[in-house]
Amino acid sequence: MGATSYPDRLKIEKLAKKGLTDRQIAEQLGLSIPTIRKWRRKIKRGGRETVISRMGRPGQGPLGTYPQEMIDQLKGWCKQHPGWGAKTLRTELSLCEEFRKQPLPSRATLARWLKQQGEVRLYEKHSQLSQPPASVAQACHEEWEMDARGYSRVANLGLVSLIDINDVFSRVKMLSYPCWLGHQRIERFPSTQDYQLALRLAFTQWGLPDRLATDHDRVFYDETSKSPFPTRFHLWLLALGVDLHFGRMNRPTDQATTERSHQTWDSQVLQGAIFECYSTLWQSLEKRKIFLNEHLPCASLGDIPPLKANPQALTPRRVYRPEWEADLLDLQRVYTYLAHGQWFRKVSATGAISIGRQIYHLGFDWRPAGYAELTFVDPDACHFICQVPSGKQKLLPVPWLTKQELMGELFQFQQIPFQFALPFSTSEWRALFYQQWPAKGDTTL
Repeated sequence: MGATSYPDRLKIEKLAKKGLTDRQIAEQLGLSIPTIRKWRRKIKRGGRETVISRMGRPGQGPLGTYPQEMIDQLKGWCKQHPGWGAKTLRTELSLCEEFRKQPLPSRATLARWLKQQGEVRLYEKHSQLSQPPASVAQACHEEWEMDARGYSRVANLGLVSLIDINDVFSRVKMLSYPCWLGHQRIERFPSTQDYQLALRLAFTQWGLPDRLATDHDRVFYDETSKSPFPTRFHLWLLALGVDLHFGRMNRPTDQATTERSHQTWDSQVLQGAIFECYSTLWQSLEKRKIFLNEHLPCASLGDIPPLKANPQALTPRRVYRPEWEADLLDLQRVYTYLAHGQWFRKVSATGAISIGRQIYHLGFDWRPAGYAELTFVDPDACHFICQVPSGKQKLLPVPWLTKQELMGELFQFQQIPFQFALPFSTSEWRALFYQQWPAKGDTTL
């Protein structure tokens, strides 16, 4: 058999795929028929990697030249401390008296050995949520900002966190909603329901904006995964036709208007004040909102009050009422958004994955896959395609993606009449808002 070069073997592969016989390839390349037959069969069995000749003695593995005692010690450390990586193992070897005078493997060599032993933690694949490009608002209600101020201890009420919403262009303060964290709540930050109620109150008076800017709070952004899936709050806004724009991580200045408003609301309403009850605090905030928007000069508007400088803010771009919400929600907008996404999920030891707060059991035979890739297709059937690196696929239905799920407690409160006994819980306070919803421009409960 004649000697062949790497390019010759690539040509053999190419000509064989075209359907040429061994004789035709041999005549074209000037090689013997047995040589052509040998490489064509090797490529067919092992793929393109087999065209590379490996000279010398067979490989012994990353640590093949190091003493067995050292390898046994490394295996013992890995068994006792599965979280140790190549850097830690290299440092431990350098401190071990037994191997102090011996040459030690490099971190790269140890990393290759860990990979060979299957001791490397599975890399968590990343993906980003798509969002509209950042742009400067050119009109009222084109972009709102929303953020919750850290909780304050208010006399007679306990802990209260103000959710502030502002229009970026006009500087009008849409709302400051007092989220009562009271004694019956364990968490010390607003929930999805709190943010939805605050926005529904603002939507009722000012209409729906085109875009809402927020930070990376866990209500808005999935912080539990490197491949985040839209939260229920995010999907709810999309269905209403409101884009959600996230500021940069750890950059509160991206919501500068609302960050400044936190101080304004605190100094104008909370500091030094005592409120008889929650309703009194809410009415004080609403009354002060009128003062801030119609009377207090705004430095960024040439010392003109926001509504005097931009009276067009009083005209909604798209009107909203909570009783219309089910009709306003368009799931096709959600489907279109999800169709452009891609998510990666680690397959658990029981063969399960989780996405959108939903757990899917794929089966035990899916465990070796490591990571699964999910894409959303076919809005009519409403399902994910789950695929693993081997090409294995499975369809996952999405029955939980409904208007009722996105509406949350509003859907429940619209179906059931409520009669509560004092004292009210925070969920009951929200129910009272929905049951006694203020008309446009009305600030009383």
